[in-house]
Amino acid sequence: MHGVLASALWWAVSVGAQAPSAPVASMAPTAPVVQAALPGVGATVLAQGDAPMTAPIQARWDHIAAELRCLVCQNESLASSNAELAVDLRREVRSLIEQGQSDADIRSFLVKRYGDFVLYKPEVKPVTWLLWFGPFALLLMALAVALRLMRRTPAEPAPLTDSERERVRRMLES
Repeated sequence: MHGVLASALWWAVSVGAQAPSAPVASMAPTAPVVQAALPGVGATVLAQGDAPMTAPIQARWDHIAAELRCLVCQNESLASSNAELAVDLRREVRSLIEQGQSDADIRSFLVKRYGDFVLYKPEVKPVTWLLWFGPFALLLMALAVALRLMRRTPAEPAPLTDSERERVRRMLES
């Protein structure tokens, strides 16, 4: 068992988790614990700042993290991304929630720090007007061009010359 625990601790230290200073069995019940992700290893290691959340804090965290974009992955929410920056941002959001900050305060803090791109739905303001209204403006312009092209009266075909009429008459007779 000590070999399995030692290899799990080595793995945890190599991927950035903090190794426990005391044996796992003697951890306090409130100590944050993370399950090691090695196949077949049931050892646990201490992870800094990952204590279980209460139900109200978890609900707020889920709601806020789903509205935020991972700045590395860009197409994933902060809640679903495994990028290092996303892990750090999740800890930061959790810390702000536990400090009693409102959802709006947390969003504004992240927007100040990382810009509107961190939000899946940025606010409608002059800086983001192109983002919000640009697709509609392009659609309206395309419809206007299409209508203009459809309303054009077709140009009258040029009358046939005498030599062209003679050629057509010969083709029809043969």
